[in-house]
Amino acid sequence: MSNPLSAEVQTSPAQPAEAKLWGGRFTEATDALVEAFSESVSFDRRLWRQDIRGSQAHARMLQLIGVLSELELKAIIDGLDRIYCDIETGRFAWQTRLEDVHMNIESALTAQIGEAGKKLHTARSRNDQVATDLRLYVRDAIDELHATIDALAAALLELAEREADSVMPGFTHLQIAQPVTFGHHMLAWREMLLRDRARLLDARRRTNVLPLGSAALAGTIYPLERHYVAELLEFEAVSENSLDAVSDRDFAIEFCSACALLMVHLSRWSEELILWSGPMYGFVRLPDRFCTGSSIMPQKKNPDVPELVRGKTGRVIGDLQALLVLMKGQPLAYNRDNQEDKPPLFDAHDTALTCLQVLTAMLPAMEVDRAACRAAAAKGYATATDLADYLVGKGLPFRDAHHAVGAAVAFAVKRGCDLAELSLDELRGFSALIESDVFRHITLEASVSARRTYGGTSPVQVRAAIERARRAIPQ
Repeated sequence: MSNPLSAEVQTSPAQPAEAKLWGGRFTEATDALVEAFSESVSFDRRLWRQDIRGSQAHARMLQLIGVLSELELKAIIDGLDRIYCDIETGRFAWQTRLEDVHMNIESALTAQIGEAGKKLHTARSRNDQVATDLRLYVRDAIDELHATIDALAAALLELAEREADSVMPGFTHLQIAQPVTFGHHMLAWREMLLRDRARLLDARRRTNVLPLGSAALAGTIYPLERHYVAELLEFEAVSENSLDAVSDRDFAIEFCSACALLMVHLSRWSEELILWSGPMYGFVRLPDRFCTGSSIMPQKKNPDVPELVRGKTGRVIGDLQALLVLMKGQPLAYNRDNQEDKPPLFDAHDTALTCLQVLTAMLPAMEVDRAACRAAAAKGYATATDLADYLVGKGLPFRDAHHAVGAAVAFAVKRGCDLAELSLDELRGFSALIESDVFRHITLEASVSARRTYGGTSPVQVRAAIERARRAIPQ
C-alpha cells in the first residue's frame, strides 16, 4: 500500500454544467465554493490502484456480455494501463473540477481513447464503484497489517527466547505481585498481537464481498456476470442486496475497530516501556537512535517512540468514532456523507502500520538489564504466595496459610527485610509447620520455576510456548 500521492491537484474555475460527466440535467455551473467544498479527489485519489483494477475487471465483463467489442476492451485496458503508469510516475494531472478519483480516471481515459471510454461506466454507478474500491483497499490494508504484525510477533518471540530465564517482577495494580520471567511477559504481548491478527483476518472475510453490479441502488437491466467479476477481483462472494451493498460501511468500521484495539495494545506496551526505561525502574535501555534529548536538560534521554505510539492511539480511536458517528443517522441507500469515510479509514491504516513498523525495528535492539529486573523482583515480598503454598503443602488450609504469611510479611516490613532474610526461628514463629527446606521455596528462581502449568511463567513453559509458536508459523 502506498502513501497518498505527492502530485498536486489542479484547481480550475467552475466549469459549465455540460462539462461535468453528470451535467446533462443541469443548467447552471457548480458554484466555485461548492466545487471546492465537495471535491474528494484531494484524498480519495489514494484509491487509484483499486479503481483501475476494478474498472478493468468491469470492462472485461462488459465485453463478455456484448456491451464492448474486443477492440474497445483492448483500448480500455491499454488506456487504463497507461493512466496507471502516469499516476505511478507522478505525471497524472488531478483536477478538482472532476470531483473524485473515479471521474478523474474516466475523464482521462475518454480523452485518450475516445468513444470507447464513454462506454466504461455502463451498468455501474459511482456508488457501487467506490464501494468496490474501498473493499479492495481495506482488503489490501489488512494484508499489509497482517504481514507487519507477523514481523513484530516474530521479534517478540526472539526476545522471549533470549530472556526466558530472566526474572522480573510481575505487577497487579502497579504493585509488585509475583515474580515472572521477562520472556513470559513478552509472550503476553505477543498474545495480544495474535488476537489483533485474528480479528483483522476475520474482518477480511466480511470485507471480501463484491458490491459491483449493484449500480446506484437497485441493480441494473444489463445481464451482468457478477460472479465473473468477483473471480477476476478475487472476491470470495457477491453481495446479495443492492441497497445494502452500496450503503454498507460495516467493513470499514470493523477494520478501524480492529486497528483501534491493536493500537490500545501497542499503547499498553508503550506505557510499560516508558516506565521500564526510566531510572526509577531501569529494566530496559532503548537504543539511542529511537530516543531524543532535551533542549535544556543535557542528561535527558526521552522515550519518544513509545510516547508517540501511546499518543497516536487516540487518533485511531478517534477515527473509529468518526466512522460510527458518520453512519449512525444515514437512511438507505447511498448518501454523500460517505465521502467522509475515507480520511479516518486511511488515517487508521497509516497510523497502525507505522506504529507496528517502528516497534518492530526498535524491540530487537532493546537491551534488558537483567540485574535491575531481578533486584526489583526481590522487593515487595513477591514470594509471599510461595510461602503460603509451601504451608499448604505441609497440610495447612490455604486461608490459614494466607493469614500466617500475612503476619510474617508485616513482621518483615517492620524489620525492613525480605521474607527470605528472616531466620528459620523467626519464620517458625508464624507456623510450626515451617522447616529448614522453606528457603528452597521462597527464592525468586524457585518461584518462577515452580509455575510449570501450561501457559505459566517457568522457563520450561516459556520455552515450550516458544516451540509451539514456531511450529504454528507457516513455513
